[in-house]
Amino acid sequence: MTLVTDTASLAAACKRLAQADYVTIDTEFIRETTYWPQLCLAQVAGPDEAVAVDALAPGIDLAPLMELLADKDTLKVFHAGRQDIEIFLHLFGHPPTPVFDTQIAAMVAGFGESVSYETLVTRLANARLDKHSRFTDWRRRPLTDRQLLYALDDVVHLRTVYEKLRKRLDETGRTSWVAEEMHAITQPATYLTEPHEAWERLKVRSTDPRFLVVLREIAAWREREAQARDLARSRVLRDETLIAVAAHPPRDRADLARIRGISKGLAEGNAGGALLEAVQTALELPENSLPKREKMRRVPAGVGPMVALLKVLLKMKCEDHDVAQQLVASSEELEDIAAGQSETAQCLHGWRFEVFGEDALRLVTGELALAARKGKGVELVPLPKSEPAPPLAKAAGG
Repeated sequence: MTLVTDTASLAAACKRLAQADYVTIDTEFIRETTYWPQLCLAQVAGPDEAVAVDALAPGIDLAPLMELLADKDTLKVFHAGRQDIEIFLHLFGHPPTPVFDTQIAAMVAGFGESVSYETLVTRLANARLDKHSRFTDWRRRPLTDRQLLYALDDVVHLRTVYEKLRKRLDETGRTSWVAEEMHAITQPATYLTEPHEAWERLKVRSTDPRFLVVLREIAAWREREAQARDLARSRVLRDETLIAVAAHPPRDRADLARIRGISKGLAEGNAGGALLEAVQTALELPENSLPKREKMRRVPAGVGPMVALLKVLLKMKCEDHDVAQQLVASSEELEDIAAGQSETAQCLHGWRFEVFGEDALRLVTGELALAARKGKGVELVPLPKSEPAPPLAKAAGG
């Protein structure tokens, strides 16, 4: 086991690892009380070695790791890597590139929905993971041998998982499918929350525009405050308190202090003043600039049966191609296709169109039908083009 605790050793390790075609990467971090995840340990493995980088070691400079992650000649392999990529994006200002995510690859390669790393290690690497250190406090030092073994196992076995998945994708001609998915997870916009969009994450039923605009402004204030102070959103103000402020907009500090969840210190301090300014900004906005939130999504009348047929088609197609349904199309996309409003449906583009989208459109337009065949399950049946209906004869005396 190699634990790297100084910059010189990290630079030497990264120089060696950069000679490989790919490296496997995992992280251990803490995020309970902070807005940004706090990196504690970064594990990196090449074909011949694996190292654990102590990100909390006194004086260590992670610049060599940043250079390795940005090296376009070395593929970076993760499993369910969104959180890891977010960490590096925050630390270094840009995401690792190029990347390969084995969870997404496994969904393309027939391992089901959101397959776990443990499952892939068991099935592809024929190994068992020791998960006793899963909930350890990775900030505490010194790290034990058991913690390091647990951490490094995640990148050691990932080498075998990656190589076997890559071989399967090459054999089935699906490498390009995964490449399409990798583009999305390396876009910085995937990980950044704009303050004025933060309110859309909150679970509220009201569609009242004035309530929503107050909620939008104070949620933006909280987002900026959480980012600036590196605090979890709930440490600034809990969701339920935020909603209470929007429902009963305070006019002054006395009103603010009466709202449940607002402490006297917050109400009387700088944060309370900024919160009141956000409320006032929202209350002064003209009616024509207020936000709207659509009411609960409802399937248009008569569309439900077609959605049901599309779900059968999706299941049939995904079983035929041995690919996870979750990766191909969402329920909302099926509803849009059934209603003839499919302009933005992802399943009508790229490899998804070949697997499902093309036949989905033909089913909706009456060019295909689903038929049950005894002993053969469900099949697609081409339908003849319908002839235009003859004109109606005029009634006598009409």
